[in-house]
Amino acid sequence: MFAATTYSTIFFIIIMIVLSIIISFCLLRAILGPRFTDRLVAANMIGVKAIVFIAILTVFLEEGFLADVCLIYAMLSFLAVVIISRIVVLRERNEKSRNIIKIEIEDRSQEEAKKE
Repeated sequence: MFAATTYSTIFFIIIMIVLSIIISFCLLRAILGPRFTDRLVAANMIGVKAIVFIAILTVFLEEGFLADVCLIYAMLSFLAVVIISRIVVLRERNEKSRNIIKIEIEDRSQEEAKKE
């Protein structure tokens, strides 16, 4: 399938080092990100880069089962991002509805104070 030569081995190692550096920068963005969306995108990027890393290992080591691991990891990464996004959206909706209720209560109390 793939004949490993000295040049291809060096090429794969360089690619893996570059991917590791990119993952480190994404991890830094996930930690320092000022907004939650920055952190979510960085976490998604880390997942994608890990999938690419596993795919490269699949070719380099000539192990077919790593392709299955890569696909499963892709599905889990996608589901994690969707679930976290959904949780954030629901939390924001709850906060907005709480704020609306507080405003309505304050308006009613002000109207009652004016009547008295």
